[in-house]
Amino acid sequence: MTPPQRQRHTPGESPPPEPAQAEEGELPNPERLYVVAGADGNRANLDLVTLIVARAEDPPPSATPEQAALLRLCAAPLSVAELSAYLSLPFSVVTVLLTEMLTAELVQERAPIARQALPDRSLLEAVMHGLQRL
Repeated sequence: MTPPQRQRHTPGESPPPEPAQAEEGELPNPERLYVVAGADGNRANLDLVTLIVARAEDPPPSATPEQAALLRLCAAPLSVAELSAYLSLPFSVVTVLLTEMLTAELVQERAPIARQALPDRSLLEAVMHGLQRL
């Protein structure tokens, strides 16, 4: 998936037309995030850097389009923040979708890869002296 591209406007152009105003009681965008996330909105304890990997290659027939997109993206490990950015959905919505998928065992969560501590300075000096003697 590619990110949306901005359109450039030259100074001589007229401004783009204003979007149609919604009538009273209507929202300009009828699609709400709770439609995607579901009514209950339960969430697993996921962090922005938690890695998600797909356990199933093909989405089940009952999967929503967002869940199918998540499964395709998670063929390789991706963080929850990356998934949120690729799908252009808020982090909270993605965590609700991932919670449903974790419960159905379609994806697996992994702890982020931690950086290892630097090696001991005396070890590095011993290796350096050994290489100098060669």
